[in-house]
Amino acid sequence: MQQKKLILILNKIFTTLKVNPFILFLSIFSVIFTFYYGYIGILPIDSFLIYDAGYKVLNGFYPFKDYWSITGPILDYIQFFFFKMLGVSWFSYVLHSATINLILTIISFNFFTSFGLNKFNSFIYSLSISILAYPSIGTPFMDHHAVIFSFISLLFLILGLKTNKNIYWFFVPIFLLGSFLSKQIPSAYLLIIFLIFIFINKVILDPKNNRYFIGLTLGSFLSIFLFLFIFIINDISLTNFVTQYLLYPLEIGNERGENIFFDIKTLFLQFKFIYISLIPLFFILIKLAKNNKNIDKKKDLIIIILIILSILLFIFSQIMTKNQILIFLLIPFCLGISNYYLGKYYNKKFLLNALIVVLVFATIKFHLRFNENKKFMELNGIDLSIAVDAGQLDKSLKGLKWISIEYPRNPIKELKLLEFAKEKISLDTSNKIIMSDYQILPSIIGLKTASPNKWFDILSVPSQKNEYFLNYKEFFLKRLIVQKIDTIYVLGEKEFFLENILKDKCYSKEDIKQNFKKFLIKNCFN
Repeated sequence: MQQKKLILILNKIFTTLKVNPFILFLSIFSVIFTFYYGYIGILPIDSFLIYDAGYKVLNGFYPFKDYWSITGPILDYIQFFFFKMLGVSWFSYVLHSATINLILTIISFNFFTSFGLNKFNSFIYSLSISILAYPSIGTPFMDHHAVIFSFISLLFLILGLKTNKNIYWFFVPIFLLGSFLSKQIPSAYLLIIFLIFIFINKVILDPKNNRYFIGLTLGSFLSIFLFLFIFIINDISLTNFVTQYLLYPLEIGNERGENIFFDIKTLFLQFKFIYISLIPLFFILIKLAKNNKNIDKKKDLIIIILIILSILLFIFSQIMTKNQILIFLLIPFCLGISNYYLGKYYNKKFLLNALIVVLVFATIKFHLRFNENKKFMELNGIDLSIAVDAGQLDKSLKGLKWISIEYPRNPIKELKLLEFAKEKISLDTSNKIIMSDYQILPSIIGLKTASPNKWFDILSVPSQKNEYFLNYKEFFLKRLIVQKIDTIYVLGEKEFFLENILKDKCYSKEDIKQNFKKFLIKNCFN
């Protein structure tokens, strides 16, 4: 009786507020869920990347112009917005990723309902997407943005093909460009597929209708305009953009493509649940291939082919990145699509129930592995309960449960090292920059200078043998000169970034502590 009374009260509240209860729940859940896991654990090389990038932009330093970047600029500017509005803090940081998870979840719900699923089923599949999307890392990261924005673009393309409404076509290029400006793939692969199916729609499905080109054109022009506007007002060189973001990463991609090895584990076992979720669509595909006389069935056939090919491209992109798997959100998507088509063409209740069973099992399985055990952050198997509050390092980090793969059994030791570095660097009045994976240091110290690197990953800059090394070297030295840098602090094993840049004997090196060094710059620019 009490449960029924509570339901009646909640229903009255929702009705009064005129808010769809499913959307309200999904909104609150997707944000809180991301926040919860965004405050547990860190992976230094990844967790602080966008934090520092947003701080750089906040201080008037821009990607490709002031710091070398092979990752997309859109995250830098979004994070700048959150820092500008709410101040520089871990809260503002996680709110960024939580907002993206919220947008994804609500768009997914509206997609499923617009596609033809009832609200309850749309809620279930969207809830699973919100669990499997951003919480695996919890903080802003380019791979997550790229996959999510590409996925949203795919959703709008499907609805565009299904309904021919201009509003859906309008958002296709916007989110696809957003994905590309997060990371080069999977959007670069998907663009080809998208163009093919837009052409098919024009030639086969709706040859007399040209109205959808209005949405596509407006969305494309708006995207390109905003992109160029940001570059123009920040005086960012397109040449720098092409070199750093297109040419050099393309070379890395080609090397990976040549050296990639497809074994059973890489190609099948890692993605088995995604393949399983595709199986019902193949059965529908076979059925429609035999009987597609009317336009509705032709449209369904083309949409299913689009989905299958796009999913395979997402998988290929994931393999190429050689990163932790983050495309499990495709499972509830495929199962939701299968739910609709199985209901439409077979209407067998046991098949629909089987989909829900697979959904629940897969969601719990990957939630435990990636959210609870923090596998993406390489914290699986580590006792997360010994994490300590990072607020003791700086109040802006209050609430963050600090533990990392670097000091898995002694997070206090790691924080004390950072506290020591913070105090040491703060006392130095020279013009200085910091080179480290702990890229929260510039913000908590209050540095108004910026490292010429966005990322301190070994692949983020060209090696001495690379054809773009001279471009990088010239860029790096120019930024040191412009900022009049006297001192470079290196925390961690990051000296290789300097070895081939600075001339011999143009600097002196001081070992402050293990893996903590100070480089004094002298006559390096003559």
